[in-house]
Amino acid sequence: MFEQLFKLTEHGTTARTELLAGVTTFLTMSYIIFVNPDILGNTGMDKGALFVATCVAAAIGCLIMAFVANWPIGLAPSMGLNAYFAFTVVLGMHFTWQQALGCVFISGVVFVIITVTGIREWLIDGIALSLRSGVVAGIGMFLGIIALVTSGIVVANKATVVGLGDLTNIKTFYAILGFFIITALDAMRVRGAILLGILAITLLSVITGQVQFAGIVSLPPSIAPGFFKLDIMGALSQGFFHVIIVFVLVEIFDATGTMIGIATRAGLVTPENPGRLGRALLADSTAILASSVLGTSSTTAYIESASGVQAGGRTGMTAVVIAVLFLLALFFSPIAAIVPSYATAPALLYVACLMLRELVNVKWDDITESVPAAIAAISMPLTYSIANGLAFGFISYVAIKALSGRFRDIHPAALLVAILFVIKFVFFPD
Repeated sequence: MFEQLFKLTEHGTTARTELLAGVTTFLTMSYIIFVNPDILGNTGMDKGALFVATCVAAAIGCLIMAFVANWPIGLAPSMGLNAYFAFTVVLGMHFTWQQALGCVFISGVVFVIITVTGIREWLIDGIALSLRSGVVAGIGMFLGIIALVTSGIVVANKATVVGLGDLTNIKTFYAILGFFIITALDAMRVRGAILLGILAITLLSVITGQVQFAGIVSLPPSIAPGFFKLDIMGALSQGFFHVIIVFVLVEIFDATGTMIGIATRAGLVTPENPGRLGRALLADSTAILASSVLGTSSTTAYIESASGVQAGGRTGMTAVVIAVLFLLALFFSPIAAIVPSYATAPALLYVACLMLRELVNVKWDDITESVPAAIAAISMPLTYSIANGLAFGFISYVAIKALSGRFRDIHPAALLVAILFVIKFVFFPD
């Protein structure tokens, strides 16, 4: 059956190899089960429903990827877009979480359209690598500031805006310890290092009485508090344009680059042959619609899928294994319920550190490329908004290129995005 469905022999793999690859990828990305409810829970959404929505959205995304594209890529709610959803759209722009889910749905529809029409590839081709890298690094810095604040390492300070928190606080100490555990385990190439770090700090918290143990296995919580609660009409209000364009742009940068990179490593894509890239992009786009209905932020391809590819994964069977494991995780909700924020903060901070590696792709010897990338990266944490970072990055890119007389370097895609952001600031400043 697996041979017929996924053409294992043709791809030079076996069912056993695909099973191992799926388990490997799941272990490296399953931290999202605990982190996503913690981030989105800041909006007032029910954490139990978020836990279920995270697992089910990930499973559906993986299954779509498996049977539409036959690629070994795992999908789950995006790290970055979940923070944008919670801290910028809901807490910053004062959308209700139902309206934010409506924005996710609309962005998913737009994403499907631009994927089917080929606009998505046109946008990717038209946006400079330096700027794309700066945006990814900026999202990492945004996650980093959230992690540092959540863990109590960074606090508000009237004199200096921000300052150092109380490092003797037990919860802050546990967050620092968790970060060191995750980093050390990953340095030793231990599979599931982030997940193990979260669980280690949670266990330590139980032992020392910081949290109350509530069991390990139970039936899944109800998904009803968030299921089909998206408010599309509410999202179609002033300011939604700004939200939608950011969702779409971040999804384009994150998912497209991730999938191309992993597929290239797996030998599924070459410069001469795009393989099933079109199908994979469509699968990724469709999964976003499912996320909004289930009650969570946008689903996207995970770079952690590279670990499964490294273990030999080459077909959609790897993605099916990941999906099954996410569904099995539904029965471990008691663990998710007791994981404290200071146990997930180290995971956020570590992911932030990994995303900063993108800065090596910036053309630092070309000021017209490096400065816009740096502005995009710096603006995101300092304005506490991915949207502002994107806007400042694109606008500065076009402005600096134009004022330097390098008009030919400005691709229509970059110019279009910059103009859209200018329109937003002029006519919709709030």
